[in-house]
Amino acid sequence: MANLTLVLSEAAGAAHGGGAAGSILSSPSWWVALAMTIFLGVLVWKKAPAGIGAMLDKKIAEIARQLSEAEQLRLDAESLKAEYEAKLAHAAKEADDLRARAEAEAEGLVAKAKADATALIGRRKQMAEDRIAAAEASALADVREAAAKAATDAAAALIAARHDAKADAALVDQAIAAVAKG
Repeated sequence: MANLTLVLSEAAGAAHGGGAAGSILSSPSWWVALAMTIFLGVLVWKKAPAGIGAMLDKKIAEIARQLSEAEQLRLDAESLKAEYEAKLAHAAKEADDLRARAEAEAEGLVAKAKADATALIGRRKQMAEDRIAAAEASALADVREAAAKAATDAAAALIAARHDAKADAALVDQAIAAVAKG
């Protein structure tokens, strides 16, 4: 751009009589400006700006396509995230339900175990009371038997000591007479 300004100023100076035409043509700045103008002219003639624009449009379309794909992927990801969050919430609800059922079942088992233990204690208590009653009855029978034996032994000893053969004969005669009357 600076070269083009320099060339234009030199050309203006030459037009006003500031120098010969040969001095402008021999200036390297003029040749650079001419080459640049020819180059830009060829670019316009070969429709380079249109090609560059088409290439840029193609690149813009590709980027727009990638952005739309990325947007679609983001929407899919959000959908999957929402789906998995719903599944997670459902799983958490099921876990809470399972925990509640397990706690209720545990409470039922504890209550049943308490009832079974109470029933077992009652049965064991009844069995112990029955054993005690049986032991008391057995002991009472043993005491009665021992008392009867002692009484029998004492009676036999008393009878033997107080009765002689004559008294025994009288008792036997009384018993026979009682049976004969009867």
